Amino acid sequence: MFTRDEALDRVERAGSAADLFGPFDPTRRKEAQRLYRGLAAVLHPDRAGTADTRAHAASAELTRLHHEWQNGTSVELRTARAAYRITDRHAVGSVANVYRTDGPHVVKVVRTPTLNPLLHAEWDALRRLTRFTDQHRWLRPYYPRLTDTSGDVRRGERAFTVLEPLVDGFVTLADVRRAFPRGLDGRDYAWMHRRLLRAIAGAHRIGLVHGAITADNVLVHPKQHGIVLAGWTFAVTAGERLLATGKTIAYPPEVHDGRPVTTATDVHMAHTLMLELLADDETGQRTFARGCTQDDPDRRPDAVDLLTEYDELLEELYGERTFRPFALPTTGA
Repeated sequence: MFTRDEALDRVERAGSAADLFGPFDPTRRKEAQRLYRGLAAVLHPDRAGTADTRAHAASAELTRLHHEWQNGTSVELRTARAAYRITDRHAVGSVANVYRTDGPHVVKVVRTPTLNPLLHAEWDALRRLTRFTDQHRWLRPYYPRLTDTSGDVRRGERAFTVLEPLVDGFVTLADVRRAFPRGLDGRDYAWMHRRLLRAIAGAHRIGLVHGAITADNVLVHPKQHGIVLAGWTFAVTAGERLLATGKTIAYPPEVHDGRPVTTATDVHMAHTLMLELLADDETGQRTFARGCTQDDPDRRPDAVDLLTEYDELLEELYGERTFRPFALPTTGA
């Protein structure tokens, strides 16, 4: 018998049916069936409870993987334009999972059909950003590139998004935080935050609020000093209320109060993230961040204004800007 956490770990870490059940072998069907039943018994809504959305998502994923293994085939997702053969799972999110394909794309599949509207919101946000960056090409590297979608799906089916891959060489800011548990040197976080501010300011120019600026949603390419602001499923137009919220996200007061969000909401979240990432002795930047996380949204600076203010702070703290190589620590044998 598995515990809930053991069952979740087994299912969520499986990038494919073979990862969970082993290589397909018709003689091992009974063995695979026993494993499936053992995991399903723990994750089933009757056992996990109706409020355990994580277990519900894992239960659905378990069923999909078991069906895939039984048939000895990989999953192929089709759109009006193309078919995409799923290979390994790349990332697990609160709304959707990201899978590699056997081609030059990744596919983001919503974890449960009830969350399809959030994926639709992301499609709208990414299309708006694409139109904007077609005119302002220097901003294009800061956002994911939408290439295809499932479109409208039948009731009970899961929507999905096809994206240009941001896989090789990229990590998340959550990975960076884990690699530097004592916090980052301010000179290293400086280039990350400068680029994040550009991404946020660009979205704000078209009235778009990201709504979930967290360490998991910021992709970092250490070698190339690249930043991509991903995870646009909570995005709305400024002045609207968020469609949903994440239980683990540190939101500013206006979100907790159920009020409409503004560009100031993103500013608060980005600088809450800065406080989480910086080392404790980076007092100059930490003071700057606290000034951007005031409870009253009207007292927070605009992201566009912050681009200049932050550069001035960095020059005051560290002098003339120079390229500083950055890499995550390696764990040697």
